[in-house]
Amino acid sequence: MSKLRKKDKISMLRTLLTIRRFEEKTIQLYQTAKIWGYLHPYLGQEAVAVGSCQAIDKDDYIVSTHRGHGHCIAKGGDLNKMMAELLGKKTGYCKGRGGSMHIADTELGILGANGIVGGGIPISVGAGFGCKFDKKGRVTICYFGDGAANNGVFHESLNMASIFKLPVIYICENNLYGISMCSEDSVACENIGDRASAYAMPGDIVDGSDPEEVYDSVSKAVELARKGKGPSLIEAKAYRFTGHHPNDPAEYRDKQEVDYHKGEKDPLKNYSKKLIDQKVVSKKEYADMEKEIQNLVDQSVDFAEKSPEPELDKFLEEVKHI
Repeated sequence: MSKLRKKDKISMLRTLLTIRRFEEKTIQLYQTAKIWGYLHPYLGQEAVAVGSCQAIDKDDYIVSTHRGHGHCIAKGGDLNKMMAELLGKKTGYCKGRGGSMHIADTELGILGANGIVGGGIPISVGAGFGCKFDKKGRVTICYFGDGAANNGVFHESLNMASIFKLPVIYICENNLYGISMCSEDSVACENIGDRASAYAMPGDIVDGSDPEEVYDSVSKAVELARKGKGPSLIEAKAYRFTGHHPNDPAEYRDKQEVDYHKGEKDPLKNYSKKLIDQKVVSKKEYADMEKEIQNLVDQSVDFAEKSPEPELDKFLEEVKHI
């Protein structure tokens, strides 16, 4: 049974809505050539980031992926700095150097998105050692996709984390596709979460479209980690609404499958309806929330567009030469 209070549920709904509107706006900007490079929208997977980040504290860590905007927002990232980074501006998180796949904010415990598939998994081991050694009870959440679960580094990292009982919660966001390959064709077992038994750690499989179900599962894993009982593996069954990136028409997907997930399984539509039905929020309060968040997203675009370009003669100032 969820321990969420009314204000927690409202906060989760706000974050779900913020991620959705932010990502919708980034797609528009990408399609009008205001965002260069690659863009991997998080549309459809919002509940995973929202539920998991609700279960940890501000001083805990997260390690993100190439599809990481939702994680950053759920952990408290600044929309202005995020949007400025996407537009390659000086005021962005990485001063315009990193773009969509490399946003980081160590002060918020966001250890960075990663352009390498599975690249964040070994980073989480280092973060886990740091959490264990500083003895402040911190934990690390490591996000990765179904495709990354087939990388050798997945085995190496989970095995080491289990041996040393590191406080890491591994969350596989199984959105059913690694680029264009269905996970059913690339994963031998039915559930990636079942692999937890191979590393002597708890495993769980949750509905990644339900933020409260994600929250409950991650909360249990966090509690174990804080008690020194080591890592856990959680598989969140989710779905990305778009193709791998905005230029991918995703013709490899069945229309019925897409319609089902965008309809019956839409995390924002279902969670907003649930909270309205429970009288946690009224229809008017939700409508006001939508207007407020859309305004914040629009302000972030305005901030980014008015921000200065990086100065080329200073572009390497913070790059350390070895």
